[in-house]
Amino acid sequence: MLAEIFITVLQFVAMFYLTVVLLRFLLQLARADFYNPISQFVVKATNPPLRPLRRVIPGIGGVDGASLVLAVLVSALFFTLLWVASGYPLTALNPIALLAWAGVHVLGLIIEIYFWAILAVVIISWVAPQSNHPAIMLVAQITEPVMRPVRNIVPPLGGLDLSPIFVFLILNVLRVMVDHLGAAVGMPV
Repeated sequence: MLAEIFITVLQFVAMFYLTVVLLRFLLQLARADFYNPISQFVVKATNPPLRPLRRVIPGIGGVDGASLVLAVLVSALFFTLLWVASGYPLTALNPIALLAWAGVHVLGLIIEIYFWAILAVVIISWVAPQSNHPAIMLVAQITEPVMRPVRNIVPPLGGLDLSPIFVFLILNVLRVMVDHLGAAVGMPV
């Protein structure tokens, strides 16, 4: 019973922090407003572990490599703690497999973040299209780099933007690919 409780708490805390780290990566990738209060929270929550990593891993072309490395490390730590909490010996854990699991996990979570963010943008566009709430503006900024290329190919038809449908299709195809990649590296479910 205690192991199950620990695993549940571990999953919650790890997924929350991993999401925050990936939001930092996506915010920088989208060049989102860093003066937004939510952006400020993300920066303050991720700065302590990112400072030392940034000395070693520089950003290249607007891509924050340190945030991605931190996300993989957090995911690897999560899988290690999950492995030990499940009763397996730490010596039986292959470090190469662990890094592969962590990388696939991070890819899957990025796809998941985009899926829910685009869904939120679609729903908000119906419910509160002119809202200036900081969270709404930030979600729209994060999704714009993914939506813009599709909007360039699929223009709005009669004021109706169909690009989210195509982005959802692309994200689902990517999710299937990541799931198969996870199975190929023997990732635990």
